[in-house]
Amino acid sequence: MTPSKRRPPTGRPTMMDVAAAAGVSQATVSLVLSGGKSGRLADQTRKRVLEAAQTLGYKFVRREQRATPGRQSTIIFIADESITDPWMSLAFEGARDRALESGINMLMGVSHADADVESSLLAGLSNVGVLGLIYGTILTRAVQIPPALARHRLVLVNCYDEQRGAHSVLPGDVLGGRSATEHLLERGCKRVAIINGQQGVDAARDRLKGYRQALSSNDIPFDPALVKPGNWEPSAGYEMTRELMALDNPPDGIFCANDMMALGCYDALRELGRRVPDDVAVIGFDDREIAQYMHPPLSTLVLPLYEMGRTAVELLLDDAGGLHSSPSRIKVECTLVERGSTGPAASDHAAPTGLPQ
Repeated sequence: MTPSKRRPPTGRPTMMDVAAAAGVSQATVSLVLSGGKSGRLADQTRKRVLEAAQTLGYKFVRREQRATPGRQSTIIFIADESITDPWMSLAFEGARDRALESGINMLMGVSHADADVESSLLAGLSNVGVLGLIYGTILTRAVQIPPALARHRLVLVNCYDEQRGAHSVLPGDVLGGRSATEHLLERGCKRVAIINGQQGVDAARDRLKGYRQALSSNDIPFDPALVKPGNWEPSAGYEMTRELMALDNPPDGIFCANDMMALGCYDALRELGRRVPDDVAVIGFDDREIAQYMHPPLSTLVLPLYEMGRTAVELLLDDAGGLHSSPSRIKVECTLVERGSTGPAASDHAAPTGLPQ
């Protein structure tokens, strides 16, 4: 796996850098460095994370740090679903770390997308000096900004409003889908299929768009037979892989639009006697915890919620300082994490033979 080369403008290493160096997810890094306990984490994993953080010089901002009291010293993070979801947990971690670096407190609330609950949350904080709000959603989607939120500085995370009434920070799903597909092509795949997510969901639409862009830029005709609908669950990955491999000209590379469907894809290929990546290369999306433990470990794209949370706080701080004149829509890069499921680069071995043309 190749560690991320990206650095923030300050040159400080990020949590993503530590995750890449240790070969784990950002959620694991956060859990280890914050002192959290989990029976799922082996001592060896904890040791790798700590060693990577020390080598890179990464400094973790701990929860017990507090901002100095004062006017507008708090940012409120409101999620539409429970903080136990890994995505909003990562977004909150990123926002909290960046806020504490600037001496700002972070408070968390869960609204379940209920406008009345959101109003009650803010009413209960009327005596707090609120610098601004961050509103995050589990699914990337359009939202209507409730009046109670619109009265404050506001940044939307993983969501957006069509009227552009507030800043929004979104994952770069189109570029991510393109990167995933091009990675398979660079590994020598001739026919790349996609098992996409639930129809009508922004992430599925954008990842498919990136897939098609990659084919077009490499002068490869689009074949609708290589596009299969999914539902983000392993069962869809299994069923759609069986259908793909039953084609007269089956794929030699499969882009699963999330890691959970890649799990089912692995199972189907194993039943069919196909080896990953020797017979079929597979790439996922999201970099869930399970990806690193699959056999072989799954190449995937990071869903950059931690960085999105940090960016949201940056936007609020800039707004508070009068640096923004109009709402912006920012796309954060979904970084490629190379593991064993896509094999070595095509230039590292002889040209493949016997692959579908």
